[in-house]
Amino acid sequence: MYPFLEDLNEGHARHIYVSNERPDISATPIPLWSLINMKHYSSMNLQYSRGCPYDCEFCDIIVLNGHVPRTKSREQLISELDALYEQGWRGSLFIVDDNFIGNKKKLKAEILPALIEWRESKKYPFALYTEASINLADDEELIRLMVAAGFDVVFIGIETPNEESLLECTKKQNQNRDLVASVNKLQEFGLEVQGGFIVGFDSDPESIFQTQIEFIQRSGIVTAMVGLLNAPLGTRLHKRLEKEKRLLKSFTGCNTDFSLNFIPKMNYDTLINGYRHILETIYSPREYYERIRTLLRVYKPPRTKAGKVQSHQIKAFFKSIWFLGIYGKGKRHYWRLFIYYLLKSPPKFARFIILSVYGYHFRKVTVTQTW
Repeated sequence: MYPFLEDLNEGHARHIYVSNERPDISATPIPLWSLINMKHYSSMNLQYSRGCPYDCEFCDIIVLNGHVPRTKSREQLISELDALYEQGWRGSLFIVDDNFIGNKKKLKAEILPALIEWRESKKYPFALYTEASINLADDEELIRLMVAAGFDVVFIGIETPNEESLLECTKKQNQNRDLVASVNKLQEFGLEVQGGFIVGFDSDPESIFQTQIEFIQRSGIVTAMVGLLNAPLGTRLHKRLEKEKRLLKSFTGCNTDFSLNFIPKMNYDTLINGYRHILETIYSPREYYERIRTLLRVYKPPRTKAGKVQSHQIKAFFKSIWFLGIYGKGKRHYWRLFIYYLLKSPPKFARFIILSVYGYHFRKVTVTQTW
């Protein structure tokens, strides 16, 4: 048994266990899904790999999981999918990898073809989404395979359109490229891009807040998650700021409390107020629904078959009408796009409803954050 299980069995488990070896992901057991009530969840999780080949200064993924992606086998992955399927799950499945495309060769040769075959044999039970780096846009074969395997959403760390800030944090995969064009390419292939953004880099000018807003609007990244830069323990950023005597406290890990654990080069009030302005702007009804239009002008729904409509999806549809079309802010924007996509583009209509519901959630969170 593992040391923790041995100690637990003997009744004296320790608080912390340390190892110089990274866990063998190929040895992880299938989760006991029967222990949870799946009706309480909007999505299930599955992990295929750990680690990321990149070296962003602010990121602790490489500290925790390393640079070399460690992956599960094709058989292991299919077994976990079978377990979820047999437990009755039908719906969204988040592949929670640090960077799903860290090992492209294995994905294209083994994993994605197996996923495509499994998905077809089970009548398309899951909609998949994951996290990846922007260089996914450089590999059309990989994009097509992911879409065929059932992926319809991908989260990408954009961070910033400011080239100097990308250079500062060594986000090499994002440098010297047209980020909007890369995002649009993924959208054209049928992948909705969700994006992570950061403000507070040393190289950020005071114009960064408006620049971020304009980039987010222009790219059609509807789900844009913007956060303040922080320095997690163990990262190169943490070590640099410690050397510069700019660290203030431990990183809370919360992305909604307006906290900074270091002294920024930008005036603190300017940074916080600018960050608040971004949130208030991008999730206001007018800007939010405009981003939906921008996305859906480019987005081409996958031609692969979809699974059956679930009862919770029907319920969500009618609740969206009630909370967004009758009592919500931005009713005019909602109904204009509702009617347009229902009549002109039914395949995009479902995506519009999903994104509208997301917007309702984000506006509630934004009000809590900014006030």
